[in-house]
Amino acid sequence: MKRFFSLLVFMLGLLPALAMASTLADVKARGTLKCGVNPGLAGFALKGTDGQWQGFDVDYCRAVAAAVLGDASKVEFVASSTTDRFDKLAKGEVDILARNTTWTMERETKTPLRFVGISYHDGQGFLVPKSIGVTSAYQLNQAAVCFLSGTTTQANVEDLFKLKNMTFTPVTFGTIDELVAAFQAKGETKCDAYSADQSQLYAVRLKLAKPDQYVILPEVISKEPLGPAVRQGDEQWFTITRWVLFALINGEELGVKAKTADDMKANDPRPELRRLLGAEGTFGVDMGLDNDWALRALKAVGNYGEVFERNLGKATPLGIARGLNAAWNDGGILYAPPVR
Repeated sequence: MKRFFSLLVFMLGLLPALAMASTLADVKARGTLKCGVNPGLAGFALKGTDGQWQGFDVDYCRAVAAAVLGDASKVEFVASSTTDRFDKLAKGEVDILARNTTWTMERETKTPLRFVGISYHDGQGFLVPKSIGVTSAYQLNQAAVCFLSGTTTQANVEDLFKLKNMTFTPVTFGTIDELVAAFQAKGETKCDAYSADQSQLYAVRLKLAKPDQYVILPEVISKEPLGPAVRQGDEQWFTITRWVLFALINGEELGVKAKTADDMKANDPRPELRRLLGAEGTFGVDMGLDNDWALRALKAVGNYGEVFERNLGKATPLGIARGLNAAWNDGGILYAPPVR
């Protein structure tokens, strides 16, 4: 009887989790993945003149759709601002948030979300007009520094300036377009500098009328691990979205490209590659998918390196070097657990 009672208590404890709707089931029933993205950040998420979304975060969502639904085009992109992004995820308006968002402890303890991994290692910096003659962030004492609302950037600047006995005037804006307009204005609203993640600084500089008249200062004042996030409480969906990211990273390490994935699955004898591409094991089935989940994701968007270079790399208008985002065996710190 005691054993039965203990089992009953255990099963009752599971009821909330069992009652929770499965995001995977919802996505499959709907036939589309709802992905929260930046309303317009070059390189990460931007709607083109043809109406199609493009970018680093966009490609990750397409990889998830390919893995789960078998079709990378089955994504509904939902523009999400810095102020409403977490609410949209919590309320179920999006299935995943892939919106150049920094992974912090507070965001996992005070909001009902979990980060699935680090997709981009970033750091906060400063963008300034060359005309003000500043070559270092430490010359910005008493400057008007502009920020987007709903981000952690102002707090990081406050920490730095307090440490250096400097002061500044914060100016906040709700959207990138509002900030860009004010940054170039010569009227009442003045911005001596704009502080944000460096990846965003590169994108914002492209929006300015004369980008070559602005410079990104050399100081990086924080760690900004960017990554996708999902709602807490759905471990299966968390596992799927995490391992799609890991598949893209492992794909680059193993040399799998969009155009070579099928051939490598058929002919490459390496056990770690065969497990990744579904030729051995039941790793996809164990997550609730089939074993070709990673194969489809890699065929749809390519490996991590292909996604990076297509959207952010040296051949793009942003011209961002891989840096920390290079693979761990190529001078960077990008690393994913193995499929085994």
